[in-house]
Amino acid sequence: MSNKHTNQYFPDYLVMPGDVLEDHLVVVGMSQVELATRTGLAKKTVNEIIKGKAPITAETSIKLERVLGRPSRFWMNLESNYQEDCVRLEQKSRMASNLEWLDRFPIRAMTKYEWLPSFKDKIAQLESLLSFLGVASPAQGEAVWRSLCVIYRQSERHAICDEAVFAWLRKGELEAKKIESATYDEKSFKEILVQVRKLTQEEAPQVFVPELTKLCANVGVTVVFVPELPKIRTCGAVRWINSKPVIQLSLRYKTNDHLWFSFFHEVGHILKHGRKFLFLEILKELGSDYEKEADEFASHYLIPPSDLQMFLSQGNFSLCNIEDFARHIKIAPGIVVGRLQHDGHIPYSKGNKLKISYTWN
Repeated sequence: MSNKHTNQYFPDYLVMPGDVLEDHLVVVGMSQVELATRTGLAKKTVNEIIKGKAPITAETSIKLERVLGRPSRFWMNLESNYQEDCVRLEQKSRMASNLEWLDRFPIRAMTKYEWLPSFKDKIAQLESLLSFLGVASPAQGEAVWRSLCVIYRQSERHAICDEAVFAWLRKGELEAKKIESATYDEKSFKEILVQVRKLTQEEAPQVFVPELTKLCANVGVTVVFVPELPKIRTCGAVRWINSKPVIQLSLRYKTNDHLWFSFFHEVGHILKHGRKFLFLEILKELGSDYEKEADEFASHYLIPPSDLQMFLSQGNFSLCNIEDFARHIKIAPGIVVGRLQHDGHIPYSKGNKLKISYTWN
C-alpha cells in the first residue's frame, strides 16, 4: 500500500502587494495622489502600502476594487500570501539550524515505504517530516515524544533509535485513524479472542489479517500492521488513543509463531495494565513485571498450561506428534514449535518447516 503526497510549491522570494499596486497604477495611468483622492485614503497610507510598510486591510481592498476594478479578494490574497511567505522564509532560515534533528530519522527507509516524499533539499525534507509527524517544529516533536510515556525493554547490546520508534508509532497512529471501530468493550473483546485464536490456523495473511482487524474493530480494538524501521527492533506495541486500544505489529521475525505471540502479548497489556503507558515490545531478554505478565498471558492463552503439560509428559517431540497436538488444541503447529524451542525442549534448528513465514509486499 502506498500513500500519495501532493507537493506544494512555496517561493523563496517575496511578492509585495505594494509592488503589484504600483505596477497597476502605471498601467492605468494613475498617480498615488489621485489614488488617495479617489479612495479617501491618506497619501501617507498609500505610499506606505506601496513601500511595504503598511498592509492592505479588508476595508482598503474594497476601496481598491471600486477605484481600480480588480476584486477585493485579489488584493486580500496578495496581502495574505505575502504575510504567509514572510513567515515561511523566516522559518526556513530557522529550519537550517534544525537539520541535525532530521538526520536522526531513518528518512531513506521512510521514503522507500512512501511514508514521506523524497526531496533533495534538506529543508524541504524536514518540512515533510514535520507534516508527517503532525508537529510544528522539532521542539514540538520532542515534546510529543516525551508525552507518549513509552515503556520498552532495551539491551545495551542493541541501541534503540528513539526517532525511528517515534516515526514508526506515528505511522501506526495514522493507519489506525483509517479504521472505524466501535466503543471499546472489554467483555466483548475477551469473547472474540477465542475466534482470533482459531485464526492462527489460517496460513494466508490475505485471509486472517482482514478477519483479525474486523473482529477487533467490532469490539473497539484497532489492529494495524506497520513495517519495521531500522534501529527499532520492535515486534509490536500497544497504546490507548481516544479511549480505545491500538495494537501495532511489525512482523519483525516474519514467522507465524512470533506474529501471534506478539499479538497476544499486546492483548495481555490491554487486559492487565493501565491506559497511561505505551508498551513497546522490543527484546525478549529483558523485561519489567508488566512485560513478564504480558508474556505469561500470551503463552497461556495460546497453549493452555494443562494441555502443554500433558504433551510434555509424553516426551515425543516428533513433527507428526507436534502436528497432532496442534490440531487437538486448535492452533497452528508453528506456534507449538516456537514454544518448545523457547522453553528448550527442542533445538532452534528443529521443526522450523512447520512455521509459516511472511514478507511485506
